[in-house]
Amino acid sequence: MAASLRGVGRMFCGTCSVFLRDVRKGCSTSRKTWTQTGFPCLMSTKLLHSTRPSWCENAASETLAAASRYKDAPWEYLQSEEYTERYGSNPVWSGYRRNHKGGIPPQKTRKTCIRGDKICGNPCPICRDPNIIVHYQNVKLLKQFISPHTGNVYDPTRTGVCMKQQKQLNGAIEAARDHGLLAFHVPHVEFSGEDYSNAHAAVGRTPPAPSLQAGEPWYPWYQRTEPDQLQLAKVRKLYRAYLK
Repeated sequence: MAASLRGVGRMFCGTCSVFLRDVRKGCSTSRKTWTQTGFPCLMSTKLLHSTRPSWCENAASETLAAASRYKDAPWEYLQSEEYTERYGSNPVWSGYRRNHKGGIPPQKTRKTCIRGDKICGNPCPICRDPNIIVHYQNVKLLKQFISPHTGNVYDPTRTGVCMKQQKQLNGAIEAARDHGLLAFHVPHVEFSGEDYSNAHAAVGRTPPAPSLQAGEPWYPWYQRTEPDQLQLAKVRKLYRAYLK
């Protein structure tokens, strides 16, 4: 028994000396050698934890496939169960509140939430969900940012959307209206028959050449009219400093 313990002690001391020598030399494989020689069971445990289970790879592949599908057809995300579980029947900006200092909120939203690879804290309702993509065919998303009573686009201070996403929203809404995907209100204009009448001689047929006399114009409305002297005096008094 004493001989076996003495042998184990020699092996352990030899392993420790090898490890310390490699550390002094700066060798990166010292820990690997020490683990393989002294404690081979730890090597198997490390390999066991380093192997990635198959279900993780399947979940990652499904996530990438869903992201690519929503990128090609962003309107499908608003019809998915994931969107319903997260937002329900509320718009994406419902309940959003931006973190700010003090009791008075800022009058303008931030310029952008994503700068390069950095995402700011508490991003806007569109930037916080990567599956939400602004597109003119994503009508269900665009309707959430339009007032159903007036047809105007909501101000970003109400929805909390950053200025970059608000600019993309305005362009997508205009494109959707141009393609006929969104209805918009056309203001009513009163029709005036006098504005479109051709009874006036200036827009009607050219009259025959009259028997002109000296100094008489071709059309009667070309005659020189004398302005009102009272109005002329008011104008001269008003622009006296500018008249030469």
